[in-house]
Amino acid sequence: MAKVLCVLYDDPTDGYPTTYARDDLPAIGRYPGGQTAPTPEAIDFTPGHLLGSVSGELGLRSFLEKAGHTLVVTSDKDGDGSVFDRELPDADVVISQPFWPAYLTAERIAAAGNLKLAVTAGIGSDHVDLDAAIAHGVTVAAVTYCNSISVAEHVVMMTLSLVRNYLPSHQVVLDGGWNIGDCVARSYDLEGMHVGTVAAGRIGLAVLRRLAPFDVKLHYTDRHRLPEAVERELGLVFHASAAEMVPHCDVVTVNAPLHPETEGLFGDELLATMKRGAYLINTARAKIVDGDAVERALCSGQLAGYAGDVWYPQPAPADHPWRTMPHHGMTPHISGSCLSAQARYAAGTREILEAWLAGRPIRDEYLIVDGGALAGTGAHSYSVTK
Repeated sequence: MAKVLCVLYDDPTDGYPTTYARDDLPAIGRYPGGQTAPTPEAIDFTPGHLLGSVSGELGLRSFLEKAGHTLVVTSDKDGDGSVFDRELPDADVVISQPFWPAYLTAERIAAAGNLKLAVTAGIGSDHVDLDAAIAHGVTVAAVTYCNSISVAEHVVMMTLSLVRNYLPSHQVVLDGGWNIGDCVARSYDLEGMHVGTVAAGRIGLAVLRRLAPFDVKLHYTDRHRLPEAVERELGLVFHASAAEMVPHCDVVTVNAPLHPETEGLFGDELLATMKRGAYLINTARAKIVDGDAVERALCSGQLAGYAGDVWYPQPAPADHPWRTMPHHGMTPHISGSCLSAQARYAAGTREILEAWLAGRPIRDEYLIVDGGALAGTGAHSYSVTK
């Protein structure tokens, strides 16, 4: 029997919900490009409920315990003596979310003698040391595409909120004011602007498709060039590198995985080549940018705004400078954890567990590391450093 250690974020401050704003979710059976949504044998949860917090348990407890397995769920993942560290040594499976990551460092993997499978309930596996997972024969899987559209929608929302100066204008209303001059002094139309994405995979391409109707000029850079038909359909301009692309753009959105090629990409040097007053949106991973350099660029006016929902570390401490830097639209890491996305990544997590526990192959789209090497989506998106 397996021990499954699941790390999820805390319940809402007023307790686990007893009611929800909506009664149902649209049925999404297939993603753009043809990949089917998660197809577990069954689910033991109600789609649209809060599944990503501790009490939600990703809807896994009944399924696992009926089969004789052990499920441990906690939000306590950091600091000496955390529940995660205490339970890890004999865990066979670790499940974590990018929004509340249990960092599986090389040291933790070495201490987890029974660990065979690390699952991301969501997308992105940079909180797992992939080199260590390869060395120790740990399979790493993620629920690819489950919340890609959720993140893409968040990017569009953040782009508009920055360009139109929405958040400060809303604050004027909350404060009881009618300061129209203050609101519009930093407000522009998105129409006609040049918008570029760093990476045009599932999320990046979805962002481009959703922004095209705004009559913007679209740019992208990616190590895998898109088909000519897609470039023609969306009027895309391809650039060989981020350095080549960003000087042309009024808005840059980062949709790349974190790996050695992207870590620290947006530092002082690259930010200085951007148009003065450009906007930077980062819902990918915080370490793709230099946090101090972003703050400096906002204070100097080189950047007109920065928005994203990825931080380092996560959760961010109360005194994190990004909380108080000017002209930002930061959120906690929520873009991929809306209730719609949770239904898909909970179902995908169960699908992965069903396959692994039964000794069946895990879907190739879900694999990041398998058999001591990068595999599936991981081979396309990540690189090893050793």
